[in-house]
Amino acid sequence: MYLADRSAPRGTATAGGRVRGTVRAVSPTVFALGTVSLITDVSTEMVTAVLPLYLVLGLGLSPLGFGVLDGVQNGVSALVQLTGGHLADRVRDHKLVAGIGYGLSALCKPLLLVHHMGALGAALALDRTGKGLRTAPRDALISLSAPPERQGRAFGVHRAMDTTGALLGPVLAFLILGVAAGGYDAVFAVSGCVAALGVLVLLLFVPGGRRAPEAREASEASEASPAEAAQVEKVDLRAAFGLLRTRRLRVLFGCAVLLGLTTVSDAFLYLLVQRRTGIAEHLFPLLPLGTATVFLLLALPLGRLADRVGRRTVFLAGHAGLLLAYSLLLWAPTAPALPYLVLVLHGAFYAATDGVLPAAVGAVVPERLRASGLALVGTGQALARFCCSLVFGAAWAAWGDGPALAAAAAGLACCATAAGVALRPTAPDLPSPSGEK
Repeated sequence: MYLADRSAPRGTATAGGRVRGTVRAVSPTVFALGTVSLITDVSTEMVTAVLPLYLVLGLGLSPLGFGVLDGVQNGVSALVQLTGGHLADRVRDHKLVAGIGYGLSALCKPLLLVHHMGALGAALALDRTGKGLRTAPRDALISLSAPPERQGRAFGVHRAMDTTGALLGPVLAFLILGVAAGGYDAVFAVSGCVAALGVLVLLLFVPGGRRAPEAREASEASEASPAEAAQVEKVDLRAAFGLLRTRRLRVLFGCAVLLGLTTVSDAFLYLLVQRRTGIAEHLFPLLPLGTATVFLLLALPLGRLADRVGRRTVFLAGHAGLLLAYSLLLWAPTAPALPYLVLVLHGAFYAATDGVLPAAVGAVVPERLRASGLALVGTGQALARFCCSLVFGAAWAAWGDGPALAAAAAGLACCATAAGVALRPTAPDLPSPSGEK
């Protein structure tokens, strides 16, 4: 399956002669992982909602300094993500590696209570390390629990639950800031407790244990070409990077990197909205709430739509919406509805891309290397966004927020056009979900 593919028609017969119904229940594994992500995102987004304001206004960090710190977060997560994916495939226990990642993110939360840039940087780095470790194994568990033609739906359900946590986190942070004497410290303390609850739910309710892939791998090897069969026989870094020899994955990787280079981070986007519209500082933590609400409402519908009409269409439409959000911030800063329009477009962007891309990747990577393939694309995208944070922060400091955003918008328009050309459904090796050429 590919970004340009469509799902099998309703009522299409499977190889065993059975007919798939129009509605297939999502795996309990997806719901369990969604619950863990929901709880963990409450914890993470509580911190994320107040962090830009805390750093820039509370600690006096410059836009360039914030860009470096934000970029380092993404860079650490990117570098560790490949390790997490490879390790999960190597030990054949995705839950174990994901659990280590969730646990590390929970353990580092107390460091946020230390009012020092060094400790704060260490806490953020450890949190991103945990995120990097867990992302690919978690997405591999989702991908392996869903049939090819329902990948978009499975990721849509998970992302909707995940985003419910992203929705509740800023609300909880807003309430705590309003009533707690400790202010930011109270937000950080509650965040740590919630993160620990997420780890507990993972341990108790997500199916685990070592995988038993022998029969599945034997089937893969019998149907594969000699080169592919050799790849099935082992799990190492050479085999993981060898996945990029596959044209379909190579194109997905290249497009993810290209578009990541022009995707301004969420924190910078919210700072731009606050600066250009004059939103009061105490309302700043509610800005992610708008993005999360739209993401929650659209994640599942757009995931199902991607399975039906083609992932390329939905994926590119999401980036078109992001480009429109940039344009509104540039040329309509005084419009009363600007904050609402930007947040709607921002949430729609994530709903159209965040689950669609891993669904497409999971469909072109063998099961034995599923986490490694997801990690490769995720790492490339995260490193690209790391570079974008550094460059955008430097551009803001040197030229101001307007010219920096204009440059990002121009870059996004060019990169999205290039991605649209690269993802055209013209290659002969793009199988449909039903296995037909």
